[in-house]
Amino acid sequence: MPSSSRLSLPLQVLAACLTGLLIPLCFTGPAVALPALGAELHGSAAALNCVINAYILSYGSAMMVAGSLTDVLGRRRVWLAGLALFCVATLAIAIAPSVAWIAALRFVQGLGGAAAFAAAMSSLAPLFHGAARSRVMSMLGTTFGLGLAFGPLAAGAVLALARWPAIFYATAALGAIGALLVLCSVPADPPRSKGRLDWPGALSFSVALALLTLGMLLVPEHGWRSGAVLVPVASSVALFFIFIAIERRTAQPMLDLTLFRQRRFVAVQVLAASPAFLFIALIVMLPGRFIGIDNMSALAAGRLMIALAAPLLLVPMLAALLLHWVKAGTLCAAGLLLAACGLAWLTQVLGHGGGAALAGPLLLIGVGIGLPWGLMDGMALNVVETEKAGMATGIFNTVRISADGVALALAGAVLAGLIGTDLARQLPADLPVLAAASRAALGDIQQATQLLGGQETLLRASYDAAFRQLLGALAWLAVALAALVPYLLRKKKAPNKTVASGR
Repeated sequence: MPSSSRLSLPLQVLAACLTGLLIPLCFTGPAVALPALGAELHGSAAALNCVINAYILSYGSAMMVAGSLTDVLGRRRVWLAGLALFCVATLAIAIAPSVAWIAALRFVQGLGGAAAFAAAMSSLAPLFHGAARSRVMSMLGTTFGLGLAFGPLAAGAVLALARWPAIFYATAALGAIGALLVLCSVPADPPRSKGRLDWPGALSFSVALALLTLGMLLVPEHGWRSGAVLVPVASSVALFFIFIAIERRTAQPMLDLTLFRQRRFVAVQVLAASPAFLFIALIVMLPGRFIGIDNMSALAAGRLMIALAAPLLLVPMLAALLLHWVKAGTLCAAGLLLAACGLAWLTQVLGHGGGAALAGPLLLIGVGIGLPWGLMDGMALNVVETEKAGMATGIFNTVRISADGVALALAGAVLAGLIGTDLARQLPADLPVLAAASRAALGDIQQATQLLGGQETLLRASYDAAFRQLLGALAWLAVALAALVPYLLRKKKAPNKTVASGR
């Protein structure tokens, strides 16, 4: 093998890992920067929530389409185009004049990230086989864990030295380095398929998901009964039904709906969505709590997030080793129960201790979620027939990423609703309680206090009680999932065949 070919392969793997690193950095970094960004640009609560959710929303809804584009246009072309779009949008975010502009650019950033990551995965798949492929996928997973574990700390360190735009400049620089590595290491490839994309299915699915998330984001400011919430949610439900109808009648559907008749396949999708509620929501919401409510610095908040995310660097590999002795369903259930214990523990120590007291429950949650995290990708392939493995992986990744946006929007809406309910019981009806609760849910106590003409002590008490209730609800959700997943993963027993006796 020529030396250039031997060098290009590790460079291509490095380019894929760098592309994968950008994904967690793009929602952990802005989560830490959100208080500073909101203080400077003064966006609405919904707009500030969109800064976090817009990236995840577009990334998740575009993932299946991006995978199909690599077949139609070629991997290298889509990879480079995705990174270019990502870098341009990221640089534009750093100079954007308003929160609304940042939210819109974050949506574009997610589209570029989805295209780049789908092409990266597609590019590596034919280059490795067997154990080598498992090692490369493990490297990608570890890189993702690095972004989750150290993204908040890196963002906090940048904020300690410079203003919030520096976070986006640094992220764009990483994307540019990735693009250079792709140019140097990935050979040009022709399109692999002459088929057409399922555009009606792709558009109906993406718009339905966007409307559902939008409705959840508007709940804190408008309430569950507002037309601003009900219209997008109802439209989302209608579009999901239209999407199902389209997929049933399309010759080459984006999604094979018959897979959802398989109980074990559904179990994997439940597992794919569970980290969004039990882990990703905490990664995004806790920095706001620590900075805005507990008066920590951004750097201190970033350090605490390491305790939550660092287990993802080791526990997934441990879970793979434990499969020699323990069933996957049992490991997943054990992990979910550990996460439930960590969430319950966190409700007891939150606000009553320093970083050392918080590190224990955060570490337990990270260990718990790391067990199913290390098994889900393999299970997504093992529960379906070999010929449907590609589509199953696409569905799995779409559910995993899409659930992040929905979980963040729903958790934010519940938190704001609990705060608002508590405030409404104690304050006059003519005060803007909903708007204040929305601000408080983001950790912006100063703005919320101004809206209420004072009442900072009451606001902090309401927030603290609401956050504990939210964590308690998530703990019970983890317990329910721990009971549900093993049941769904259980293989059906073959019917007993009786041997006919003589007549």
